[in-house]
Amino acid sequence: MYKVKLYQYSIALGLCLAVAGCKAPAAETASTSAPVPEAFGNVKSQDTTNTSALKWKDFFKDQNLVELIDIALKNNQELNMTLQEIEIAKNDIRVRKGALLPTVGVRAGAGIEKVGRYTSQGAGDATTEIKPGIETPDPLPDYTIAAYANWEVDIWKKLRNSKKAAVNRYLATVEGKNFVVTNLIAEIADSYYELLALDSQLDIVKQTITLQSNALEIVKIQKQAARATELGVQKFQAEVLTSKSLEFDILQKIKENENKINFLLGRYPQDIKRDKTNFTDLLPAAVNSGIPSQLLINRPDVKQAELELVAAKLDVKVARAEFYPSLDISAAFGVQAFKPSYLFTFPESILYSLAGDIAAPLINRNAIKAEFSSANARQLQALYNYDKTILNAYLEVSTQLSKIENLQKGYDLKSQQVDALNRSIDVSNDLFKSARVDYFEVLMTQRDALEAKLELIDTKKEQLNAAVHVYRDLGGGWK
Repeated sequence: MYKVKLYQYSIALGLCLAVAGCKAPAAETASTSAPVPEAFGNVKSQDTTNTSALKWKDFFKDQNLVELIDIALKNNQELNMTLQEIEIAKNDIRVRKGALLPTVGVRAGAGIEKVGRYTSQGAGDATTEIKPGIETPDPLPDYTIAAYANWEVDIWKKLRNSKKAAVNRYLATVEGKNFVVTNLIAEIADSYYELLALDSQLDIVKQTITLQSNALEIVKIQKQAARATELGVQKFQAEVLTSKSLEFDILQKIKENENKINFLLGRYPQDIKRDKTNFTDLLPAAVNSGIPSQLLINRPDVKQAELELVAAKLDVKVARAEFYPSLDISAAFGVQAFKPSYLFTFPESILYSLAGDIAAPLINRNAIKAEFSSANARQLQALYNYDKTILNAYLEVSTQLSKIENLQKGYDLKSQQVDALNRSIDVSNDLFKSARVDYFEVLMTQRDALEAKLELIDTKKEQLNAAVHVYRDLGGGWK
């Protein structure tokens, strides 16, 4: 009676411990993030026309630039590395999918066993006849050919959630590749327009050198006529040398920029094909920003952060399922005998087994709790990263839209400044020839005109790049 009660108490205690072992902590949640504003500026607009819907070949009109981008999308090393990350993530899905299925295999083995005569097994073997008059061999060989299977029954959806997390991470790597493509296209366009700007600045410097050299010859003639001094000659000479030095600085920048583009294209240095047109005549592409909520759909980095957040939430469910009991089923079927010729003697040589195990964690709960806490922390990290990515996307677009507007106003003013300085150069040269102004005024006028022209080219380049950046920041380029 006492033994029966003890047995019952043991069962009750075991059930209580199992229930305690199955209890899992709740996941932490972060506060709700702020919604995306309805517009990028103070003026609310519901116009959903979005430039990011354009394919990059339709957005860029310069055929030389289109060809460069096309080569980069085939050869760029960073992009190719990203494609391999996609393959790795795809293989991870296959691994997770395989975990849902039974593990089935075949094994064949041979062995020999010698047990002591004065043991229960040894005494039993000694008194057992395999056939009349034939005792059990000593030592006893063992030959086995069998198929076996193991299967973890996915009661708590642990394995299915793990597979779903792998799928979302695969999709996140695809969006990561799209983000790399978007930035690669924008970087090539930036460098290409930088190259065109440098070409234009080089032409301006060469024209200025010619102008300054002509002025230098005039000063020399005036010195011979005693209308100018050696100081004026040396000042003009120094100005010509300064401009020639600037010419070589620009040539070096052109080479560096060409090498940068070649690097992005995954090839060794060669000339970058481009048209030698009037850079200031180029017009930035027109952009339509649409509404901010479209960033959630169009921006690859936002979609990537969202998918990584979904995967992190599934990881928490997987970690939580570790607190619950697991059910494993194992089975085997084959033949076994101590002599190869007996392996196919049926039914005596047949072996089979079927077993089910239920196991719940008790002693190692601290380790499981630690893993659950880490999964929960990674989920919160993914949530904060998602919010940060959306905020960054909105601010990038807002900044570039403001930049486009301000650059246009600045470009108009600089154009007027260049026109005024060009006229002042002609006026100063005429006055200098008639000795009505000194060489210093002529030098300063030429210097100011050169700086203004170079600044005008820089402003035009920033205008072109700003349009490209808006296209990139809206999520265009990867389609």
